[in-house]
This record gives sequence, structure tokens and C-alpha cells, in this order.
Amino acid sequence: ATVSVLYCPSLPMALRFGLQKRCLTDTFNRFHDYLRISITERCNLRCQYCMPKNGIELTPQEDLMSTDEMLRLAKVFTNMGVKKIRLTGGEPLVRPDFEFIAVQLGLLKEMGLEKLCITTNGINLSKKLPILKNNHITNINISLDTLIDYKFDIITRRTGHKRVLQAIQDSIDIGMSTKINCVVMRGVNDEEVANFAEMAINSPIEVRFIEYMPFGGNEWNEDLLVPWMETFDSIENGLSCKLSPLPGKVGDVSKRYSAPGWAGSVGFITTMTTQFCGTCNRLRLLADGQLKVCLFDSNDRSLTQLLRDGATDREVAERISDIVLTKYERHGGSETVKSLVTNSLEFNRPMIKIGG
Repeated sequence: ATVSVLYCPSLPMALRFGLQKRCLTDTFNRFHDYLRISITERCNLRCQYCMPKNGIELTPQEDLMSTDEMLRLAKVFTNMGVKKIRLTGGEPLVRPDFEFIAVQLGLLKEMGLEKLCITTNGINLSKKLPILKNNHITNINISLDTLIDYKFDIITRRTGHKRVLQAIQDSIDIGMSTKINCVVMRGVNDEEVANFAEMAINSPIEVRFIEYMPFGGNEWNEDLLVPWMETFDSIENGLSCKLSPLPGKVGDVSKRYSAPGWAGSVGFITTMTTQFCGTCNRLRLLADGQLKVCLFDSNDRSLTQLLRDGATDREVAERISDIVLTKYERHGGSETVKSLVTNSLEFNRPMIKIGG
């Protein structure tokens, strides 16, 4: 059913939140209050699992969301009940008007937005930290797949390892809520997982280990997949510790654990072996203005075209509601891991054009 009423500040609170919940709830009763916005397709690294070996064809500038379109859509989503926005890419910090976008999105906290976050590769992070802090971006996820300098150059096809390590420390020192995202690949970095986890012993960070996932052009191979329980065992054995689960909340994608005396924690994102679709609360707005309701659903729908055709905010919200209702129960409609792999490699975008 189409939602015919958009949130209006003058409505009584109970009615207002009731409408919000209807707007962003799918047919499996999942309420989506978390929006990830890819603000650019460009990146200053070329990570093997994210960027196809031969690169990507960038979307023509005229087909990308303008800054004004992005901010307008973010406002509509916030009015509909989104409480958390995360800026992704490509690499969000390479966008020239990043600071302006951060300032404008920070104003949405007056409309009910609770968290403004960013995922970055860390290359330009240290010099941008004051901008983030001044604009109430308090949660930072930093992608790092190796602690070994020469390996970083191989995985990312670029240099900059020491800059990322320094950015992690600078983020912690400035008081940011900091997470490290590590994609675990057999024969590439799986022998490093205990060393990664060791970072959480003395620092208040979460080190998250992500199962290697298939996307367009990343030449995914099952032999590279390391199931999360194997990573879990490697950490316990490597650090001679006993990991205990930490409380979670609806929408969490990471299974979080810690050990006695640790300042931080480790987490496991188990997409390939233990799906967690039943509590998914995420939507993705891509750099070209397409709305993606599931990481593995290749049926993206344009929102910017609506804006360019003169749609009102109410009409945009109604279209968003209709799109949310198309969300499959799990994995973009793939019933098996085999079909998920096939559909992702053949029909889905490269990760760099999604934003994670």
C-alpha cells in the first residue's frame, strides 16, 4: 500500500511516529531507520575486493546526484523516520564539498537525526578529523585489511599504510567512536586476525572481521572465504583468550565479543555463512541517486529522476515507501549462497559503486 501522508511537525507526536513507521516498514515488518549515502564513486585506493582489476567506468557527472538533490533526499528520509545516516563512497573524504555536506546534514539533528557517521579508508582522515568533530560526526569506520606495509600496497594497489594506522590512532585520541573493518581473505590476511584483535585489548575500538562477499568484478572465489567461526577460533587460540558475547540491538550486523580486561571488542559480519537479514534496518542511496533496499538486490530505483521531474517531497516519500515494500526477505531474493554468488557477480554493481 502507498503511504499517503508524510511526516509533518504539526501532527501530534503519537500520530507522527506512527506515520514514520509505516513509511519505512517493509512487508516483513522491518523498519528502516538507517540510511547509507554514497557521496562519490571516486576513491584514492583500488582495493581488490572493491574495485574491479580494470577499474570502473565512472557515472557521467550529469547523472550523479547533485549536492542539493542529496541534501533534499536526506531531509525527506529524516522526516520519514531515519535516525542514522552514514556517509560512504568510493571514498567520501575525496569529495571537494565534503565539509559543506557534513555541515548541512548535521542540521538534520534538529529534525530527529540522532547519528551522523562515516566509513573511510583513512588515507585523508587525520587532517579531516577536526571537520568531522565540529559537525557532530562521532562514529568512524576505517577500512584496513592488513597490518603489514607491503601487503597493504598489494591489496589496495596503492601506498599509504602508515597514514591509515596514524588515522586510527588520531581518531581514538580525539574521542571518536572508532571501528576497524577488515575483510578476511584466506591466504591473504587470515593469519593476521589475532594481531588485529590484539588492537582491541588496550584501545576502546571494535575490530570487525567481515566475510569476503561477491560483487560485480571482484572475481570472488569460495576458496578465499573464511567462515566467521574459523576467524573466531583463530583469535581465541592466537591470543589465548575466551571471548564472550556482548549485548546487541535490533539492526546490528556485527556479532560482538570481548574478553576480560579488554578496552575494546571484536565483531564478526557473517553475511555468507550466517545471514542476519531478519533484523535489517538499512537502505542505501547511491551516488547516482538510485535507492538500493538490499546490498545484494540489483534492482535499484532512481530517486533523482523523480526530483528532476518536479516531484514534491510528499511524492518522493510515497515512492520511497513503495520501493521499501519491494524488499525481499533475504539476500535480494537469492535463496541459496550459490545463487547469491551468481546473481552478485553477474548482475550487481562493484562494491565501489555501492558504498558497502
